[in-house]
Amino acid sequence: QVQLEESGGGLVQPGGSLRLSCVTSGFNLDHYAVGWFRQAPGKAREEVAAIDNNDGKLYYNPAVTIRFTISRDNAENTVWLQMNDLKPEDTGVYFCAADPKVSTWFWGGMKSWGKGTLVNVSS
Repeated sequence: QVQLEESGGGLVQPGGSLRLSCVTSGFNLDHYAVGWFRQAPGKAREEVAAIDNNDGKLYYNPAVTIRFTISRDNAENTVWLQMNDLKPEDTGVYFCAADPKVSTWFWGGMKSWGKGTLVNVSS
């Protein structure tokens, strides 16, 4: 059974940092691209970052470039999203998702999804 479980969300002040984790099980992460998405209250879900499984190439939403870093360790079946200099507009539920093709990240069509973790950036 394919599973993805996010953790690491919480309340943080503007300018602070959080590190989100996505632990996967039930499939070989070596063969999957993994992406992070977020959904703010009352807004559509948007792509945040993705990491390809074939060449390790990284993709970022321009709104988070430089501030956020995605990384993976296939041996640990885990993908991380390091978020620095957080802003109130980063608030939302963050989801990780996996798919054999990284191209599916660009339109939110990844095959398997976690349930999300809430990030609240507020003073």
